[in-house]
Amino acid sequence: MQRHDLLHEFPEHQDKIHQLKVGDKHFRELFDEYDRTEHHVHRINTGEEVAIDEYAHEVKAKLLSLKDQIYTYLNK
Repeated sequence: MQRHDLLHEFPEHQDKIHQLKVGDKHFRELFDEYDRTEHHVHRINTGEEVAIDEYAHEVKAKLLSLKDQIYTYLNK
């Protein structure tokens, strides 16, 4: 199962992601939360972690929300 880290999701923004990670505390927090949540989703999708469907859906919705927030941040 493929991972969906931000550098692969937004390859055109790699430089900006790096700059924001080191220079903007709020972006860094969003980035870290996205990374933790993406890892959690990956563990659920690969069966490393068992989750009921409702919980899995909530975690995936959180991941999409974080991704949307980051996308908005990158396009300011």
